[in-house]
Amino acid sequence: MKLSPRDAPGYFARPDPERAGLLIYGQDAMRVALRRQQVLTALLGDGAEEEMRLTRMAGAELRAESALALDAVKAVGFFPGPRAVFVEEATDAAAPGIVAALEDWQPGDAALIVTAGSLKPSSKLRKAFEGHANAYAAPIYDDPPSRAEIEAQLRAAGLTDMSRDAEAMLSAYAAQLSPGDFAQLVVKTGLYKHGDATPLSPADIEACAPQSIEADLDDILNIVAEARSGEIGPMLRRLQSQGTNAVSLCIGATRHFRTLYAAASDPGGAAAGVGRLRPPVFGPRRDRIVRQAGTWGPARLATALTLLTDTDLQLRSAGQTAPAMAVMERTLIRLAMMARQR
Repeated sequence: MKLSPRDAPGYFARPDPERAGLLIYGQDAMRVALRRQQVLTALLGDGAEEEMRLTRMAGAELRAESALALDAVKAVGFFPGPRAVFVEEATDAAAPGIVAALEDWQPGDAALIVTAGSLKPSSKLRKAFEGHANAYAAPIYDDPPSRAEIEAQLRAAGLTDMSRDAEAMLSAYAAQLSPGDFAQLVVKTGLYKHGDATPLSPADIEACAPQSIEADLDDILNIVAEARSGEIGPMLRRLQSQGTNAVSLCIGATRHFRTLYAAASDPGGAAAGVGRLRPPVFGPRRDRIVRQAGTWGPARLATALTLLTDTDLQLRSAGQTAPAMAVMERTLIRLAMMARQR
């Protein structure tokens, strides 16, 4: 059976010990690993490895000896309590051994927990778990954690008393950081506040937060195009700490606004213009470009491209003396302010 994204977090927190197995798969290895760790901890409790109630094996081992999974599932432990067999980084090459273990599973056998990367719908592993009446397949998507998931992590770290600003800051970090980095931030902040009875404040979070958050060039271009001028400075600092220079940023901004201009200038409207872009644009990015192009219009986009061209010439000028990133920041703020004009 397939676990929906809505039901999966609840099952990860309270897995059913009577189920034969669980397949956790997704493109982000860190997200998959965190979910696997959560499931095994909830299913087996503390001390599982010391009591030999958890058997680990790599998916590559099953290619050479497919019977390993079945033998481990059927093995009788020396210590009482639930048992599990964990197969890491499995592929369809390991499917015969995993499928055999699933088909022969009986109540009292060890649960079979399998992790994998991105799997196609035709994958043998996916079909085996999705088609099994007593097993689950859970896809892990690259979405930010939900509010409930964030609150669960905060409770586990003892962070229950906080200001609204601190709560908003943590939500922003959850959306920007990778799952592993955010989990480390929560644990570090919990240790930082240990023995401190005052509510968690933004200053406390800043003291524990990583010095640099990975930022994408597309992020700041969307901020500018959507007139969110207050976010330009912090995002620029992050890009600069990653080594992005002003000329690269100007080139990227020019490319983005040329795309918007091409879409907005189409006689059939912005949606038709985006449909003619090459390479084609799909999904949420397409919707965002349509929205931005419709908001700006051809005239203002032409003015924006002129401003970016002048900035590019200024940055490359031999007589340039002002800090390059400051010049670029001023241009981006002017563009963001331009987007607000009607």
